[in-house]
Amino acid sequence: MTWAPHVTVATIIERDNRFLMVYEEADGKKVYNQPAGHLDPNETLKEAAIRETLEETGWTVELTGVVGVNLYTAPSNGITYFRTTFIANVVSHDAARTLDTGIIEAVWLTYEELLARKDQLRSPMTLQIIEEYLAGRRFPLNVVG
Repeated sequence: MTWAPHVTVATIIERDNRFLMVYEEADGKKVYNQPAGHLDPNETLKEAAIRETLEETGWTVELTGVVGVNLYTAPSNGITYFRTTFIANVVSHDAARTLDTGIIEAVWLTYEELLARKDQLRSPMTLQIIEEYLAGRRFPLNVVG
């Protein structure tokens, strides 16, 4: 059997009741998502989360915990994603940094603003994991090797 899920990471960063999100073009649509991406060869999940957040937002972050590990099969392509979502605090921002291809901008949105954009979220997991975070779902960072 050659099937294998795509290993991805995402990061929830909350500051002043706002979440750091990326506004990006994906599959021909403009959508909102957490800073997220694929695990690269010879990289840990933690390193991937820090790297993807920087590449997509210009923010350097410090990981503080984990919200969860989720599976999601995208109806558009049938790919299953195995996603670890981290919690992080901002350390610094490089406003001059060029963001990854496809990223329009990094934005800070409240939960209510995300609800108002529900139809523009990249996947149902985008809002689901924030709601789990807001409900207090937290695991220590050392749960991930």
